[in-house]
Amino acid sequence: MKVLIAGCGWLGRAVGRALIERGEAVVGVRRTPEGRGELESIGIEPLILDLAAPGAAGSLPDDVDAIVACPAPRASGVEAYTRAYVVALRTLLDGYRDRGLKGFVYTSSTGVFGQDDGGDVDESTTPSPATGTARVLVVAEKQVLTAAREGSTPARVVRLSGLYGPERFGVIDRVRQGRLGLGPGDETWMNFCHREDAARTVVAALDRGRAGAIYHASDAHPVRRRDLTVWIAERLGIDPPVLPAEAKAPARADRRIHASWTRAGFGIALAYPSFREGLVEGFSSPP
Repeated sequence: MKVLIAGCGWLGRAVGRALIERGEAVVGVRRTPEGRGELESIGIEPLILDLAAPGAAGSLPDDVDAIVACPAPRASGVEAYTRAYVVALRTLLDGYRDRGLKGFVYTSSTGVFGQDDGGDVDESTTPSPATGTARVLVVAEKQVLTAAREGSTPARVVRLSGLYGPERFGVIDRVRQGRLGLGPGDETWMNFCHREDAARTVVAALDRGRAGAIYHASDAHPVRRRDLTVWIAERLGIDPPVLPAEAKAPARADRRIHASWTRAGFGIALAYPSFREGLVEGFSSPP
């Protein structure tokens, strides 16, 4: 196959590397030339294109068999999210409508769930966006699912929990710097997925996913913030940071993301079942 990875950044490169290793040809779309050399070193053909720009569809290659859309906004806020997740995605869906694609995977986020009661959330749970950017994510998902329902594109959705992995162990730095600690809101559940397991799930969805289906990429063990803080602090050899008693608990979702249905369907055995396995390499990385 020739696979177009739209948004070929940190996760997209991992997906591209996995596809190339098994013999696929990969084109990686980036908004700017930064990172061109890194893509070429992996074997990914770079395509510098802003998919949210007017007329971008006219610059898309014709000889594409499948698409992986891994959008990432340039900034926070509704406007940036709309360009990255809605406008750019529409360019792809319109540009490859009724083209006989073998697969189309869109990577969304478990941020579509705004539940704050600590309850369980899985692939069948109805999204409950709690912020403006989360509502944009839901709009983007609806675009993909509508295209699948209409039969114009064999599209499916993979929702990602908090990604981490090589070069991205920020949660360790937050504990080291005292920005993540014990105190108000530390009973909140946190959900993670190592980049390697996320990439494997995306590739499985491309190969064996069903049009119109929703899948989750999340590890098998959600963790409370307090437990994560203590575990990281122990390995750093420091006392767990304690936030001021008067600190306001952050307004954030509180739910346990589950992905067992996705893993069972794709036959995925996680390389990093929990943060405990995945964060180990982060302690040897420079602060």
